[in-house]
Amino acid sequence: MTAVARRNARHARGDASEVLPPPLVWTFDGPFERCLNDLEDSLRRALVLIGDVSRVALLIDVSLPALQARVRAGDRIQPAWGRFVERLSGYGLPEFPHVRPLRTPGPLATLVVAYRS
Repeated sequence: MTAVARRNARHARGDASEVLPPPLVWTFDGPFERCLNDLEDSLRRALVLIGDVSRVALLIDVSLPALQARVRAGDRIQPAWGRFVERLSGYGLPEFPHVRPLRTPGPLATLVVAYRS
């Protein structure tokens, strides 16, 4: 039986032997470029803590009202976003983090790191 089949069988039986740890969550607010730098730093620390990038799923929530306020305050989205994407491509992640735009007010960005230990 393959590892995937064993895992699926455990899941179907309701076996709780593979309980996932709670996700790591950080919020960021302030100037857009500083938030991206802080988000990258937190992601790097999380990857060191977890130890294996193949076991992570990443989500970045972006509050559109907060982003709009930052743009009105003079922040530019580019080239900061492009540089951020370029830097993350060097981390060996299985895929780029899912970015979810939120229409609700809140912190500018929230990073959620889900992982298997």
